[in-house]
Amino acid sequence: METKRNLILAIETSCDETSVAVVENGHRLLSNIVASQIKSHMRFGGVVPEIASRHHVEQITQCIEEALEEASVAYQELSAVAVTNGPGLVGALLIGVNAAKAIAYAYNLPLIAVNHMAGHIYANRLIQPLVFPLLALVVSGGHTELVYMEEDGKFEIIGETRDDAAGEAYDKIGRVLGLPYPGGKRIDEMAQIGKDTYHFPRAMLKDDNYDFSFSGLKSSFINLVHNAKQKGEELDADNLAASFQASVVEVLVTKTIRAAKELGVKQLVLAGGVAANQGLRNGLSKAMAQELPEVEFLIPPLALCGDNAAMIGAAAYIEYNQQQFADYDLNAQPGLTFDSYEGTLS
Repeated sequence: METKRNLILAIETSCDETSVAVVENGHRLLSNIVASQIKSHMRFGGVVPEIASRHHVEQITQCIEEALEEASVAYQELSAVAVTNGPGLVGALLIGVNAAKAIAYAYNLPLIAVNHMAGHIYANRLIQPLVFPLLALVVSGGHTELVYMEEDGKFEIIGETRDDAAGEAYDKIGRVLGLPYPGGKRIDEMAQIGKDTYHFPRAMLKDDNYDFSFSGLKSSFINLVHNAKQKGEELDADNLAASFQASVVEVLVTKTIRAAKELGVKQLVLAGGVAANQGLRNGLSKAMAQELPEVEFLIPPLALCGDNAAMIGAAAYIEYNQQQFADYDLNAQPGLTFDSYEGTLS
């Protein structure tokens, strides 16, 4: 039973959400403030790095104050301050890193650097304990990875995309369909209405590895739409969305289930922004119930799928217990990987 009250102030500014949270003992969420920039980037059809950085500068101080106030916690009560230092947009990351360093210095607090993708995995820790060994399917705008974990803080990428990430493919397909940014949510909604009538390719489905590829699917989709336009043919947008999503989900689910079986994991966790996709949530839930009913399956609630500081606080607690602290020369690492991340924990 936990007796000491460990309070971590966590900061997340890797892309286009400014988020600050206070997490107690790694799993109890006291506050989680998220300031979204979607409306600012919508007219550009994607995230503009310079605009994202400017918004972080404007929002970070207010978000910190709101997070502490909502949690009823003072700076003097904090045990540590944690921040995402990568991967992400370098300018955006720097805002959070410098804010965290300033707080750590001013209040003599340990500084903890957190890998953004580790945060997505540990978002599940805010719901219930992680059980090892586990397999995480991490699916976001910039990443599609299968991550094997034997214990807390140890990450082994056993499969990853060789080209586009799943979330990136969703955004590109959304633009082809003329959907407002971000298009992923709308494609998911349309897919629930339509049917898989176009039968797009399932890349690398039967290959003897756990890797993914979505560039061929994207090209097949774009070619179909462009050819139809040249011929003056009408295509059903809902069926297009359903067919695209059916291909993505089948590949993700098939490879994830195979990996979970072959590795003999005790738990499977879904993580990342695309974890909010209803088609993927339903497809993986159904497959787990049918093929691996003995393996526990965790899906974070929608509020914890997107970028947020609560997940950073949950991941930081592991490093806090291991006394893995960063120095004041901590810098943003836009290309941070799990390999380089584990190097900081050794």
